Amino acid sequence: MGYTIEDMLVVSQQKYQMKLIAGHSGWSNSISWLLMLEDVTIIHNFSGKELAVTTGLGFQTEESLLKLAKLLNEQSASGLIINTGYYIKVIPESVISLCNKLGLPLLTVPWDVFLADMIKDLSIRVFLQSSTDEQISAALIRAIRHPEERDMYVHELLPYFDTDGTFQVSLITTPDLDKMDTVERRRIAYRMQLYLTNLTHNGHFFYYDSYFVVIVNAVTEKELRQIIDTFHQRLKQKMPETRFWIGVSDQVVDIKNLQTAYMRASAAVAMARLRNNTLQYFDQMGVYQLLYSVSDKKLLENFSTSRLLPLITYDEEHHSNYTEMLEIYLQCGGSLQAMAAKMYVHRNTILYRMNNIKQLLGCGLETTEEKLPYLLACLIRHII
Repeated sequence: MGYTIEDMLVVSQQKYQMKLIAGHSGWSNSISWLLMLEDVTIIHNFSGKELAVTTGLGFQTEESLLKLAKLLNEQSASGLIINTGYYIKVIPESVISLCNKLGLPLLTVPWDVFLADMIKDLSIRVFLQSSTDEQISAALIRAIRHPEERDMYVHELLPYFDTDGTFQVSLITTPDLDKMDTVERRRIAYRMQLYLTNLTHNGHFFYYDSYFVVIVNAVTEKELRQIIDTFHQRLKQKMPETRFWIGVSDQVVDIKNLQTAYMRASAAVAMARLRNNTLQYFDQMGVYQLLYSVSDKKLLENFSTSRLLPLITYDEEHHSNYTEMLEIYLQCGGSLQAMAAKMYVHRNTILYRMNNIKQLLGCGLETTEEKLPYLLACLIRHII
Protein backbone atom coordinates (compact mmCIF):
# COMPACT_ATOMS: atom_id res chain seq x y z
CA MET A 1 0.00 0.00 0.00
CA GLY A 2 2.98 2.31 -0.48
CA TYR A 3 4.77 4.56 1.99
CA THR A 4 2.16 5.59 4.54
CA ILE A 5 1.62 8.27 7.15
CA GLU A 6 2.30 5.57 9.73
CA ASP A 7 5.64 4.69 8.06
CA MET A 8 6.62 8.34 8.00
CA LEU A 9 5.83 8.80 11.68
CA VAL A 10 7.98 5.83 12.67
CA VAL A 11 10.97 7.59 11.09
CA SER A 12 10.03 11.20 11.83
CA GLN A 13 8.70 11.30 15.39
CA GLN A 14 12.18 11.34 16.81
CA LYS A 15 14.22 12.48 13.83
CA TYR A 16 12.04 15.52 12.99
CA GLN A 17 9.92 15.78 16.18
CA MET A 18 6.88 15.18 13.98
CA LYS A 19 3.48 14.87 15.66
CA LEU A 20 0.13 13.72 14.31
CA ILE A 21 -2.37 16.08 15.93
CA ALA A 22 -5.54 15.45 13.90
CA GLY A 23 -7.04 13.19 11.23
CA HIS A 24 -5.84 10.03 12.97
CA SER A 25 -8.24 7.87 10.91
CA GLY A 26 -6.03 8.60 7.89
CA TRP A 27 -2.95 6.97 9.46
CA SER A 28 -2.89 4.37 6.68
CA ASN A 29 -2.95 6.93 3.83
CA SER A 30 -0.16 6.27 1.38
CA ILE A 31 2.00 9.10 0.04
CA SER A 32 2.85 9.62 -3.63
CA TRP A 33 5.14 12.64 -3.10
CA LEU A 34 5.87 15.57 -0.79
CA LEU A 35 5.17 19.06 -2.10
CA MET A 36 6.01 22.41 -0.53
CA LEU A 37 3.31 25.04 -0.87
CA GLU A 38 2.62 28.52 0.48
CA ASP A 39 -0.58 29.21 -1.47
CA VAL A 40 -3.39 27.11 -2.93
CA THR A 41 -2.57 27.64 -6.61
CA ILE A 42 -0.99 24.25 -7.36
CA ILE A 43 -3.45 22.20 -5.28
CA HIS A 44 -5.85 22.00 -8.22
CA ASN A 45 -3.16 20.09 -10.13
CA PHE A 46 -2.82 17.40 -7.46
CA SER A 47 -3.27 13.84 -8.74
CA GLY A 48 -3.96 12.41 -5.29
CA LYS A 49 -1.91 11.13 -2.34
CA GLU A 50 0.37 14.20 -2.30
CA LEU A 51 1.56 15.18 1.18
CA ALA A 52 1.54 18.99 1.46
CA VAL A 53 4.20 20.75 3.54
CA THR A 54 3.98 24.44 4.51
CA THR A 55 5.78 26.94 6.73
CA GLY A 56 2.45 28.71 7.10
CA LEU A 57 3.65 31.85 5.33
CA GLY A 58 0.55 31.99 3.14
CA PHE A 59 -1.84 30.54 5.72
CA GLN A 60 -1.47 32.69 8.82
CA THR A 61 -5.20 33.17 9.39
CA GLU A 62 -7.68 30.63 10.68
CA GLU A 63 -9.81 31.11 7.57
CA SER A 64 -6.93 30.42 5.19
CA LEU A 65 -5.95 27.23 7.06
CA LEU A 66 -9.54 25.98 6.94
CA LYS A 67 -9.65 26.66 3.20
CA LEU A 68 -6.34 24.83 2.74
CA ALA A 69 -7.57 21.73 4.60
CA LYS A 70 -10.80 21.64 2.57
CA LEU A 71 -8.99 21.95 -0.75
CA LEU A 72 -6.47 19.25 0.16
CA ASN A 73 -9.32 16.93 1.08
CA GLU A 74 -11.16 17.66 -2.17
CA GLN A 75 -8.01 16.85 -4.17
CA SER A 76 -7.42 13.59 -2.23
CA ALA A 77 -4.18 14.70 -0.61
CA SER A 78 -2.75 12.22 1.87
CA GLY A 79 -2.17 14.86 4.56
CA LEU A 80 -0.68 18.19 5.63
CA ILE A 81 2.51 19.01 7.54
CA ILE A 82 2.74 22.46 9.13
CA ASN A 83 6.09 23.88 10.20
CA THR A 84 4.99 25.56 13.44
CA GLY A 85 6.64 28.19 15.61
CA TYR A 86 7.12 31.22 13.37
CA TYR A 87 4.26 32.05 10.99
CA ILE A 88 1.87 29.70 12.78
CA LYS A 89 2.49 29.26 16.47
CA VAL A 90 -0.72 27.41 17.43
CA ILE A 91 -3.05 25.38 15.20
CA PRO A 92 -6.63 26.68 15.65
CA GLU A 93 -9.06 24.21 17.21
CA SER A 94 -11.41 24.69 14.25
CA VAL A 95 -8.72 23.39 11.89
CA ILE A 96 -8.02 20.39 14.14
CA SER A 97 -11.75 19.66 14.32
CA LEU A 98 -12.14 19.89 10.54
CA CYS A 99 -9.19 17.57 9.87
CA ASN A 100 -10.60 15.06 12.35
CA LYS A 101 -13.96 15.25 10.59
CA LEU A 102 -12.38 14.80 7.13
CA GLY A 103 -9.91 12.12 8.23
CA LEU A 104 -7.13 14.32 6.80
CA PRO A 105 -3.89 13.72 8.72
CA LEU A 106 -2.60 17.01 10.14
CA LEU A 107 1.01 16.86 11.31
CA THR A 108 3.41 19.38 12.80
CA VAL A 109 7.18 19.77 12.92
CA PRO A 110 8.89 22.54 14.94
CA TRP A 111 10.39 25.60 13.29
CA ASP A 112 14.00 24.54 13.91
CA VAL A 113 13.57 21.51 11.63
CA PHE A 114 15.22 22.18 8.26
CA LEU A 115 12.37 21.38 5.87
CA ALA A 116 14.54 20.88 2.78
CA ASP A 117 16.41 18.03 4.43
CA MET A 118 13.21 16.48 5.76
CA ILE A 119 11.44 16.64 2.39
CA LYS A 120 14.46 15.18 0.59
CA ASP A 121 14.78 12.34 3.10
CA LEU A 122 11.10 11.42 3.07
CA SER A 123 10.79 11.78 -0.73
CA ILE A 124 13.59 9.25 -1.20
CA ARG A 125 11.78 6.86 1.14
CA VAL A 126 8.54 7.31 -0.84
CA PHE A 127 10.39 6.65 -4.11
CA LEU A 128 12.08 3.51 -2.80
CA GLN A 129 8.78 2.15 -1.48
CA SER A 130 7.16 2.90 -4.85
CA SER A 131 9.81 0.80 -6.60
CA THR A 132 9.26 -2.00 -4.09
CA ASP A 133 5.51 -1.83 -4.68
CA GLU A 134 6.02 -2.30 -8.42
CA GLN A 135 8.09 -5.42 -7.75
CA ILE A 136 5.42 -6.77 -5.37
CA SER A 137 2.68 -6.11 -7.94
CA ALA A 138 4.62 -7.96 -10.63
CA ALA A 139 5.18 -10.95 -8.32
CA LEU A 140 1.50 -11.09 -7.32
CA ILE A 141 0.47 -10.99 -10.98
CA ARG A 142 2.78 -13.93 -11.65
CA ALA A 143 1.16 -15.78 -8.74
CA ILE A 144 -2.27 -15.16 -10.27
CA ARG A 145 -1.22 -16.18 -13.77
CA HIS A 146 1.11 -19.08 -12.99
CA PRO A 147 0.31 -20.48 -9.53
CA GLU A 148 2.15 -23.70 -10.30
CA GLU A 149 5.45 -21.86 -10.90
CA ARG A 150 5.94 -20.99 -7.23
CA ASP A 151 9.65 -20.25 -7.54
CA MET A 152 8.85 -17.39 -9.92
CA TYR A 153 7.16 -15.30 -7.26
CA VAL A 154 7.49 -16.64 -3.70
CA HIS A 155 11.05 -15.45 -3.03
CA GLU A 156 10.05 -11.87 -3.94
CA LEU A 157 6.96 -11.96 -1.72
CA LEU A 158 8.44 -13.66 1.36
CA PRO A 159 9.82 -10.42 2.90
CA TYR A 160 6.35 -8.84 2.79
CA PHE A 161 3.75 -11.61 3.10
CA ASP A 162 3.06 -14.79 5.00
CA THR A 163 2.93 -16.85 1.82
CA ASP A 164 1.60 -19.89 3.69
CA GLY A 165 -1.14 -17.81 5.32
CA THR A 166 -4.58 -16.65 4.25
CA PHE A 167 -5.35 -14.47 1.23
CA GLN A 168 -8.44 -12.66 -0.04
CA VAL A 169 -8.89 -10.71 -3.25
CA SER A 170 -11.16 -7.74 -3.92
CA LEU A 171 -11.66 -6.40 -7.44
CA ILE A 172 -12.94 -2.91 -8.21
CA THR A 173 -13.89 -1.69 -11.64
CA THR A 174 -15.60 1.27 -13.26
CA PRO A 175 -17.05 1.79 -16.75
CA ASP A 176 -14.36 1.82 -19.47
CA LEU A 177 -11.56 1.50 -16.91
CA ASP A 178 -9.38 -0.32 -19.44
CA LYS A 179 -9.84 2.52 -21.97
CA MET A 180 -8.66 5.31 -19.67
CA ASP A 181 -5.24 6.83 -20.12
CA THR A 182 -2.64 6.18 -17.46
CA VAL A 183 -2.98 9.60 -15.82
CA GLU A 184 -6.76 9.37 -15.42
CA ARG A 185 -6.58 5.79 -14.13
CA ARG A 186 -3.84 6.72 -11.66
CA ARG A 187 -5.91 9.63 -10.37
CA ILE A 188 -8.83 7.31 -9.62
CA ALA A 189 -6.50 4.73 -8.08
CA TYR A 190 -4.92 7.30 -5.76
CA ARG A 191 -8.34 8.42 -4.53
CA MET A 192 -9.48 4.86 -3.94
CA GLN A 193 -6.36 3.98 -1.98
CA LEU A 194 -7.08 6.81 0.46
CA TYR A 195 -10.48 5.29 1.19
CA LEU A 196 -9.00 1.89 2.11
CA THR A 197 -8.61 2.74 5.76
CA ASN A 198 -6.89 0.46 8.29
CA LEU A 199 -5.04 -1.42 5.58
CA THR A 200 -1.29 -0.92 5.25
CA HIS A 201 1.40 -3.57 4.76
CA ASN A 202 -0.94 -6.53 5.13
CA GLY A 203 -2.54 -5.46 1.87
CA HIS A 204 -1.50 -4.46 -1.62
CA PHE A 205 -3.31 -2.32 -4.23
CA PHE A 206 -2.51 -2.39 -7.97
CA TYR A 207 -4.07 -2.31 -11.44
CA TYR A 208 -4.32 -5.50 -13.48
CA ASP A 209 -6.50 -6.77 -16.32
CA SER A 210 -9.09 -3.97 -16.19
CA TYR A 211 -9.44 -4.12 -12.41
CA PHE A 212 -8.08 -2.32 -9.40
CA VAL A 213 -6.94 -5.26 -7.29
CA VAL A 214 -6.73 -5.36 -3.50
CA ILE A 215 -4.96 -8.41 -2.05
CA VAL A 216 -4.94 -8.86 1.71
CA ASN A 217 -2.85 -11.32 3.66
CA ALA A 218 -3.30 -12.65 7.20
CA VAL A 219 -6.47 -10.59 7.77
CA THR A 220 -9.59 -12.27 9.13
CA GLU A 221 -12.69 -12.33 6.95
CA LYS A 222 -14.51 -10.23 9.55
CA GLU A 223 -11.76 -7.58 9.53
CA LEU A 224 -11.69 -7.47 5.74
CA ARG A 225 -15.47 -7.14 5.58
CA GLN A 226 -15.26 -4.11 7.88
CA ILE A 227 -12.51 -2.59 5.72
CA ILE A 228 -14.42 -3.21 2.46
CA ASP A 229 -17.76 -2.05 3.83
CA THR A 230 -16.15 1.20 5.02
CA PHE A 231 -14.35 1.57 1.68
CA HIS A 232 -17.64 0.99 -0.14
CA GLN A 233 -19.44 3.68 1.86
CA ARG A 234 -16.60 6.18 1.42
CA LEU A 235 -16.53 5.59 -2.33
CA LYS A 236 -20.24 6.33 -2.59
CA GLN A 237 -19.83 9.43 -0.44
CA LYS A 238 -16.59 10.81 -1.89
CA MET A 239 -16.99 9.78 -5.55
CA PRO A 240 -20.75 10.02 -6.22
CA GLU A 241 -20.09 10.83 -9.87
CA THR A 242 -18.30 7.51 -10.49
CA ARG A 243 -20.11 4.23 -11.11
CA PHE A 244 -18.20 1.31 -9.65
CA TRP A 245 -18.56 -2.35 -8.77
CA ILE A 246 -16.69 -4.34 -6.11
CA GLY A 247 -16.36 -8.13 -5.95
CA VAL A 248 -14.82 -9.85 -2.93
CA SER A 249 -13.58 -13.44 -2.84
CA ASP A 250 -13.77 -15.80 0.08
CA GLN A 251 -10.59 -16.65 1.95
CA VAL A 252 -7.98 -19.10 0.62
CA VAL A 253 -4.89 -20.51 2.29
CA ASP A 254 -1.41 -20.36 0.69
CA ILE A 255 -0.21 -18.03 -2.07
CA LYS A 256 -0.52 -20.88 -4.59
CA ASN A 257 -4.33 -20.49 -4.32
CA LEU A 258 -4.29 -16.78 -5.11
CA GLN A 259 -5.54 -17.51 -8.63
CA THR A 260 -8.59 -19.24 -7.14
CA ALA A 261 -9.36 -16.21 -4.97
CA TYR A 262 -8.88 -13.91 -7.97
CA MET A 263 -11.32 -15.92 -10.11
CA ARG A 264 -13.91 -15.92 -7.30
CA ALA A 265 -13.59 -12.17 -6.90
CA SER A 266 -14.03 -11.88 -10.68
CA ALA A 267 -17.23 -13.95 -10.45
CA ALA A 268 -18.50 -11.69 -7.66
CA VAL A 269 -17.78 -8.47 -9.55
CA ALA A 270 -19.46 -9.91 -12.67
CA MET A 271 -22.62 -10.55 -10.65
CA ALA A 272 -22.40 -7.06 -9.13
CA ARG A 273 -22.22 -5.50 -12.60
CA LEU A 274 -25.08 -7.53 -14.04
CA ARG A 275 -27.37 -6.80 -11.10
CA ASN A 276 -26.09 -3.22 -10.73
CA ASN A 277 -25.09 -3.82 -7.12
CA THR A 278 -22.04 -1.86 -6.10
CA LEU A 279 -20.74 -4.57 -3.74
CA GLN A 280 -20.93 -8.37 -3.94
CA TYR A 281 -19.28 -10.94 -1.68
CA PHE A 282 -18.60 -14.34 -3.23
CA ASP A 283 -19.79 -16.19 -0.14
CA GLN A 284 -23.22 -14.54 -0.47
CA MET A 285 -23.83 -15.63 -4.09
CA GLY A 286 -25.48 -18.96 -3.34
CA VAL A 287 -25.77 -21.24 -6.37
CA TYR A 288 -24.56 -18.33 -8.53
CA GLN A 289 -21.07 -19.11 -7.20
CA LEU A 290 -21.07 -22.02 -9.62
CA LEU A 291 -22.74 -20.30 -12.55
CA TYR A 292 -20.59 -17.15 -12.54
CA SER A 293 -17.44 -19.24 -12.14
CA VAL A 294 -18.01 -21.08 -15.43
CA SER A 295 -15.80 -19.37 -18.01
CA ASP A 296 -17.49 -21.13 -20.96
CA LYS A 297 -20.55 -18.90 -21.32
CA LYS A 298 -21.57 -20.68 -24.52
CA LEU A 299 -21.88 -23.91 -22.53
CA LEU A 300 -24.21 -22.18 -20.07
CA GLU A 301 -26.27 -20.68 -22.87
CA ASN A 302 -26.65 -24.03 -24.62
CA PHE A 303 -27.58 -25.76 -21.35
CA SER A 304 -30.32 -23.20 -20.67
CA THR A 305 -31.71 -22.87 -24.18
CA SER A 306 -31.84 -26.61 -24.89
CA ARG A 307 -34.14 -27.13 -21.89
CA LEU A 308 -36.30 -24.03 -22.13
CA LEU A 309 -36.65 -23.78 -25.92
CA PRO A 310 -40.20 -25.28 -26.05
CA LEU A 311 -41.42 -22.61 -23.60
CA ILE A 312 -39.45 -19.79 -25.21
CA THR A 313 -40.94 -20.68 -28.63
CA TYR A 314 -44.46 -20.98 -27.21
CA ASP A 315 -44.16 -17.60 -25.45
CA GLU A 316 -42.99 -15.91 -28.65
CA GLU A 317 -45.87 -17.39 -30.68
CA HIS A 318 -48.66 -16.87 -28.12
CA HIS A 319 -47.39 -13.82 -26.19
CA SER A 320 -47.54 -15.85 -22.99
CA ASN A 321 -45.26 -16.03 -19.96
CA TYR A 322 -44.72 -19.77 -19.55
CA THR A 323 -40.95 -19.41 -19.11
CA GLU A 324 -41.45 -16.96 -16.27
CA MET A 325 -44.13 -19.19 -14.73
CA LEU A 326 -41.81 -22.18 -14.73
CA GLU A 327 -39.17 -20.22 -12.82
CA ILE A 328 -41.72 -19.04 -10.24
CA TYR A 329 -43.04 -22.60 -9.90
CA LEU A 330 -39.55 -23.91 -9.18
CA GLN A 331 -38.78 -21.04 -6.79
CA CYS A 332 -42.01 -21.78 -4.90
CA GLY A 333 -41.08 -25.43 -4.52
CA GLY A 334 -43.94 -26.56 -6.75
CA SER A 335 -46.63 -24.95 -4.53
CA LEU A 336 -49.53 -23.77 -6.68
CA GLN A 337 -50.95 -21.81 -3.77
CA ALA A 338 -47.68 -19.91 -3.32
CA MET A 339 -47.56 -19.23 -7.05
CA ALA A 340 -51.11 -17.89 -7.06
CA ALA A 341 -50.31 -15.53 -4.20
CA LYS A 342 -47.10 -14.31 -5.82
CA MET A 343 -48.58 -13.82 -9.30
CA TYR A 344 -52.05 -12.64 -8.21
CA VAL A 345 -53.62 -15.32 -10.42
CA HIS A 346 -56.35 -17.80 -9.45
CA ARG A 347 -55.08 -21.23 -8.42
CA ASN A 348 -57.13 -23.01 -11.13
CA THR A 349 -55.52 -20.83 -13.81
CA ILE A 350 -52.10 -21.68 -12.40
CA LEU A 351 -52.97 -25.39 -12.44
CA TYR A 352 -54.14 -25.25 -16.07
CA ARG A 353 -51.04 -23.39 -17.28
CA MET A 354 -48.63 -25.59 -15.35
CA ASN A 355 -50.15 -28.68 -16.97
CA ASN A 356 -49.51 -27.08 -20.37
CA ILE A 357 -45.93 -26.28 -19.38
CA LYS A 358 -45.26 -29.86 -18.27
CA GLN A 359 -46.67 -31.18 -21.56
CA LEU A 360 -44.52 -28.80 -23.60
CA LEU A 361 -41.42 -29.86 -21.66
CA GLY A 362 -42.35 -33.53 -21.67
CA CYS A 363 -41.52 -33.64 -17.97
CA GLY A 364 -43.70 -34.01 -14.88
CA LEU A 365 -41.39 -31.88 -12.71
CA GLU A 366 -42.07 -34.18 -9.78
CA THR A 367 -38.66 -35.09 -8.38
CA THR A 368 -35.66 -32.97 -7.42
CA GLU A 369 -33.69 -34.58 -10.24
CA GLU A 370 -36.34 -33.43 -12.74
CA LYS A 371 -36.63 -29.92 -11.32
CA LEU A 372 -32.96 -29.06 -10.81
CA PRO A 373 -31.89 -28.83 -14.50
CA TYR A 374 -34.80 -26.50 -15.25
CA LEU A 375 -34.08 -24.33 -12.21
CA LEU A 376 -30.47 -23.98 -13.33
CA ALA A 377 -31.63 -23.22 -16.86
CA CYS A 378 -33.85 -20.43 -15.54
CA LEU A 379 -31.09 -18.99 -13.39
CA ILE A 380 -28.62 -19.03 -16.27
CA ARG A 381 -30.98 -16.84 -18.29
CA HIS A 382 -30.26 -14.03 -15.84
CA ILE A 383 -26.50 -14.08 -16.41
CA ILE A 384 -26.11 -14.56 -20.17
